Amino acid sequence: SCHCAVSRVIAQWQDEAAAFGRRDLSGTDYVYLWVDGIHLKVRLEQTKLCLLVMIGVRADGRKELVAITDGYRESTESWADLLRDCKRRGMAAPVLAVGDGALGFWKAVREVFPATREQRCWFHKQANVLAALPKSAHPSALAAIKDIYNAEDIDKAQVAVKAFEVDFGAKYPKAVAKITDDLDTLLEFYKYPAEHWIHLRTTNPIESTFATVRLRTKVTKGPGSRAAGIAMAYKLIDAAQARWRAVNAPHLVALVRAGAVFHKGKLLERPTDITPPQPPSNGHERTGTEVA
Repeated sequence: SCHCAVSRVIAQWQDEAAAFGRRDLSGTDYVYLWVDGIHLKVRLEQTKLCLLVMIGVRADGRKELVAITDGYRESTESWADLLRDCKRRGMAAPVLAVGDGALGFWKAVREVFPATREQRCWFHKQANVLAALPKSAHPSALAAIKDIYNAEDIDKAQVAVKAFEVDFGAKYPKAVAKITDDLDTLLEFYKYPAEHWIHLRTTNPIESTFATVRLRTKVTKGPGSRAAGIAMAYKLIDAAQARWRAVNAPHLVALVRAGAVFHKGKLLERPTDITPPQPPSNGHERTGTEVA
């Protein structure tokens, strides 16, 4: 019958998803990592299945699914289990992880990959700030928030934060605190190549991928079990992956991994780039020392 054929396909997908979850990671270097917990409806159990999803950017600039499993979005233990498993299979600490501040991921990553830097997702942060404001304040607040993460460098972003505080701090201190309390991790992305900023300030690669998954799982009335749910989501992401574009300026990802320092989004080649060059004292052109 038709049902048997569907069951066979889903069983095959489950095998593929399981093999994916066991694969060796030692040959792949994920420099950037996006993380999120995505809720899907599961029909039989009448519960929502939460998928913990990690998408990475390899040293060559290509985006790739790193891991997908079920767990609890806010649970440190769920994320720590996943990260420890990835580490056991050879995954190196990513340079930067991007995700919503509410995730249990952050405590977990500090334990498993303490060297990884943290960037809070502006997509989630914006929603949290607006939720703390009356509807009437939304248009002006949204514009003020965008001024922060669209600023042309970190100094201008800091100025925009101050402007946000001045405009909203007196009436809505709680909304302002949502930004000022997390400021370092909200502005972390400015320390990376300017071409990568658009990729690093939100978890959009996960959100946009799952916009289609949600739609399909509704159409198919939801998978019947947790394993089937993971398998379906895995196959949908696996199919979508073929169409993912590499990040902008992919050649700069390897430099980020190598520890290159970026100032205002540009590769800092000489220490003299930060301070304005002093006028030569003896009339001869001063030569800046090149640093490889």
